[in-house]
Amino acid sequence: MGIRAAEWRRMRSKNTRRWCVGGACVVGLRAAGAAAHAQEMLGAVRRLAAMAERRRPATVLGTMEFGRGAEQAASGAMLSAFLQRGHRQLDTAHMYAAGRSECILGELLAGAVAGSDAVKIATKANPWEGKTLKPASVRSQLETSLERLRRNSVELFYLHAPDHETPVEETLQACNELHKEGKFEELGLSNYGAWEVAEIYTLCKINNWVLPTVYQGMYNATTRQVETELLPCLRHYGIRFYAYNPLAGGLLTGKYKYEDKDTRQPTGRFFGNDWAQAYRNRYWKKHHFEAIALVEKALKEAYGADPPSLTSAALRWIYNHSQLKGDVGDAVIIGMSNMDQLQQNLTCSEEGPLLPAVVEAFDKAWDLVAHDCPNYFR
Repeated sequence: MGIRAAEWRRMRSKNTRRWCVGGACVVGLRAAGAAAHAQEMLGAVRRLAAMAERRRPATVLGTMEFGRGAEQAASGAMLSAFLQRGHRQLDTAHMYAAGRSECILGELLAGAVAGSDAVKIATKANPWEGKTLKPASVRSQLETSLERLRRNSVELFYLHAPDHETPVEETLQACNELHKEGKFEELGLSNYGAWEVAEIYTLCKINNWVLPTVYQGMYNATTRQVETELLPCLRHYGIRFYAYNPLAGGLLTGKYKYEDKDTRQPTGRFFGNDWAQAYRNRYWKKHHFEAIALVEKALKEAYGADPPSLTSAALRWIYNHSQLKGDVGDAVIIGMSNMDQLQQNLTCSEEGPLLPAVVEAFDKAWDLVAHDCPNYFR
């Protein structure tokens, strides 16, 4: 025997109440059940957000422009802005701005910059401009860096690039001595090939020397060479990866045009400084600009009248869609030449994932430039 319409409209179950409105049934939970369900959903959302946050790479402030594009007052303002966001890792090098980067950092951190008592500093020794990675040079560079930084030790000390004229065993043994003296906590490598990383790790393990725990390398949405062999190597040895050039030296901001090299030559990483030629050799190629145009088109099609900037898209890619893993300690090194750039980059670094169509466009852009991607090693 069928249920009459009036009875159906008023049927109740233990947890739900069904009402027909205009021929459609709307299901509502009782008040207590609704509150419990809402709390459960809120908890799930918070857990997912916490998991996503753990997966997000950390953010490191790259200070190459301190003392070059930005003098002490501007550098201090940018350092304060970075620390106010809750970040604490700073990256410099013996060679940056001919030593001024380290000097400015030392002066600022010795002052009253809020949060400076908890910072972690990384610096680097290099084999360029008459220097080597022979033991005496490595020691001299690190001790000079410590004097400039006004510190007895740094948290992270990198070998900036391979010295192919010096046996790596000599360099590593020197690093181990400096580590035993308490002059740095962790050893890092930068711009080494995956096979060199494996050799170095093995040598350190066999000799009971300080092991490398961080690798700093070139990585962005259109420069992904590290994904093939380097990242698997680092994962195998438990070495964290810190990405530099997340905006391809500024090319992934969209502010440059290919023709600029022959006309206005705007200020920035690509013109008017001692690294300009190296950066043009690395990124200033016509197909890189074609790849950027492809992504910009996808942004407009996916987001409509108010799309994210290319800067936002590139940083959201590396934080949300790359092979970096925050839960194993990976990080992104953010650079800048002024406060506006820093604030923009930090804001973009906190934004969420991109729409799938834009991620796909970045993949196509990488396919377009992969054949001419700059080597991640030197």
